Amino acid sequence: MNAAQCRMARAALGLGIREVADLAKVSPTTVTRLERGEELKPRTVEAIRAALEAAGVIFIDENGEGPGVRLKK
Repeated sequence: MNAAQCRMARAALGLGIREVADLAKVSPTTVTRLERGEELKPRTVEAIRAALEAAGVIFIDENGEGPGVRLKK
């Protein structure tokens, strides 16, 4: 998951930074740092990704058109 995917996932779910931080059990500052493209520990990024996936997002890998997200059915 990259910074843009995190922002897209939050927007698709209608979640704020604080809500994602609560779901992932990290600080809001950590989510903000990820969305700015700062380097975070892999386990921290995975915690945020897992929280967004549990909330209903599917992350789409690079496939020639760029990475993205979509909502689960």
